Amino acid sequence: MTNAEIVTFGETMALMMPQHGKGIEFSKTFEGSFGGAESNVAIGLARLGVQAGWFGRLGNDPLGRMILKNIRGEGVDVSRAKLSDGEPTGLMLRDITWGRSSVYYYRKLSAASATTPEHLDEEYIKQARILHITGITPALSASCRETVFAAVDIAKKHGVKISFDPNLRLKLWTLEEAAPVLQQLAEQADYFLPGYDELQLLYGTDDTDIIVARLRELKAVSIVKGVGSETWVVEPDRIGRIPFFPVKQVVDTVGAGDGFCAGFLAGVARGQSLDEAVRLGSLVGALVVQGAGDWESLPPLSMVEAELGLRKHVER
Repeated sequence: MTNAEIVTFGETMALMMPQHGKGIEFSKTFEGSFGGAESNVAIGLARLGVQAGWFGRLGNDPLGRMILKNIRGEGVDVSRAKLSDGEPTGLMLRDITWGRSSVYYYRKLSAASATTPEHLDEEYIKQARILHITGITPALSASCRETVFAAVDIAKKHGVKISFDPNLRLKLWTLEEAAPVLQQLAEQADYFLPGYDELQLLYGTDDTDIIVARLRELKAVSIVKGVGSETWVVEPDRIGRIPFFPVKQVVDTVGAGDGFCAGFLAGVARGQSLDEAVRLGSLVGALVVQGAGDWESLPPLSMVEAELGLRKHVER
């Protein structure tokens, strides 16, 4: 049995981006990569020295094989990931024009969207300390939704902690469809990692007191990102307020939330306090936005330690 301290699963897609800052319709050359919230978190954890595992379904095609090789190459355990002969790997196109990032998805009938509870390995989830899930997977299909809840049931059965990032994607489902599902998953979580903007949508209010009261009804510790320039740690008897790390230059905001999750979970895995883990997550997120790509700018542990002043950066 391969040991992975933190396990996650979900959809990872091939990614194509036009070069030279052109829009998709005007570009003749594209750069290839991949991205997925859960695999991004797993790569971030591995770079921070945490044993991480990711599993999901990819097409047994050049894109799926490329993705699997690259995630494995980052030190993530992919022993439970599967390549499907009958279904393709999903594809997304992304460009940044006029200061706006736009993403276009081609995932209908993909291998990931056909995930079912039968694809779960109970023994693999059982051996982990934390299962990390997002709200993207249940939005993909009815069977994906069943799979997420089945994975949560397995984790709870074996005392595995559950980390949940709602990752609300209104291109995948309506707020009316998403809200009850995401709220139900939040009720099952031990660590709930929403953005403040997501909470305003999920709870239908911008009243901070009401939002905090709703969070305190959960059993989870809620780590609320983006409350002004702070991240809040909401517990029954206190609210911890951790300021953002300053950013020298924002290059690309994609993947910042996944970087935060990776840093926070790495801190939890190391036995840090919640506030310390949030500080680590905030630093990782701040470093991610200063580079391009969904996962390429996730920092290694050496860089994070240098930024925290634990050891000096050696330039040459």
